[in-house]
Amino acid sequence: MVSVRNGRHIFKEIPTGYPEPGKTTVFDGSQTIDPETAPLNGGFLVKTLFLSIDPAMRVRMSAEDFNSYTPAFVMGKPLDNFGIGIVVRSDNSALKAGDHVYGIVPFQEYFVDTDHTKYRVLENKEKLPWSVYLGAAGGPGQTAYYAWKEYASPKKGETVFVTAAAGPVGSMLIQLAKLDGCKVIASAGSEEKVKLAGQFGADVAFNYKAIDTLEVLMKEGGIDIYWDNVGGPTLEAALEAAHIGARFIECGMVSGYGATEPYGIKNLVLIMRKTISLYGFLFFRLASKYEEEFFRVVPPKLATGELKYADDITKGLENVGEAILDVLQGKNKGKKIVLVAEE
Repeated sequence: MVSVRNGRHIFKEIPTGYPEPGKTTVFDGSQTIDPETAPLNGGFLVKTLFLSIDPAMRVRMSAEDFNSYTPAFVMGKPLDNFGIGIVVRSDNSALKAGDHVYGIVPFQEYFVDTDHTKYRVLENKEKLPWSVYLGAAGGPGQTAYYAWKEYASPKKGETVFVTAAAGPVGSMLIQLAKLDGCKVIASAGSEEKVKLAGQFGADVAFNYKAIDTLEVLMKEGGIDIYWDNVGGPTLEAALEAAHIGARFIECGMVSGYGATEPYGIKNLVLIMRKTISLYGFLFFRLASKYEEEFFRVVPPKLATGELKYADDITKGLENVGEAILDVLQGKNKGKKIVLVAEE
C-alpha cells in the first residue's frame, strides 16, 4: 500500500472583477490517497488527466444562491468542470479499469464516484490526443455544432459574423459555416488571434481592439448570421449591420463576465424592425438531438484534418488559477486545458 498526493484546486473567495490566482482559488496538496485500497463502495476510482478551462467558470464564482443554469462553486470545495480521466479501479459493472471517461469532474487528482451515468466512455477510435475531447471533440465543439445545426439555417453565399473567433467555439463555427458555403467575418482580440482565425478559414478577420467592428461589418455588406460569444458593444454593432431576417445565436457574453455594471444595449428595437430571430441556448439542452451525430461526424473529420483545432495546454493542477485568468483576459491561443497527469 502506497499513498500518493491527491491535490485539489479549491474555490476560496468570491472575486470582484477578475479572479486572483492564489486568492480566489488555491491549490491544496495536503491530502493523500492509496489508489490500490481506497474504498469504492460500489463505485469507481478515477485518475484525472485533463481539465477544461472555460469563461463561464467566472459566472460560477458567485454567491451560492445566484440565478444561473449551473450551480455556483462551493466555498472551500474543489472547482469542477468538464474533464477527462482514466478509471484506475472499478466495482461498477458499467466501467472497467483503463476506460477513459468524459464528464463533469472535481478539480483534484483522484476521485471516487458511484454514478457512471454522469460520464461518457470515450472510444477514440481515431487515436486523437485525449485533450481534443475537451475542445473541438468535446464541449466547445458540441456547442458550435449543436446550435449551428439547430438555429443557423444557412444558405450558400450568406455572411456569418463570428466573435471570439480564435477560441475553441468560434474556430469550429468558422469551419462549419465554410462547409455550408458561407462567407465568414471573424473578430479576435490580437493580431496573433486574427491570423489564427484566418487559418481556420475566415474570409475576413480583424482585431476588434484596433478596428471599429461596425465599420468592418458595413464595409463587408452586412451580416445574415451572428454568432455571439461576447455581447456588449459588439452585439450592438451586429444589430446595426444585420440584414432583414438575420439569425442571432447567443452563445456567451464574456465582455460582461465579472463586470460591476451590465452593459445596456441601445438598439434592441432593431430586433423588431429587421425581424431578427434571436436564439439563446445551452448546448446540453440540445444534446439528446445531436450528441450521437456529433461523435459520429466530428472526431473523424478532426483526425483527417478536414476540421482543424488548436489547444493551449497549461501543465499542473496548481496552475488552474492562472489558466482561468488567461482565458478571461483573452491570453489563451486555442482551447485552454490543464494537464493534471500523464496516464
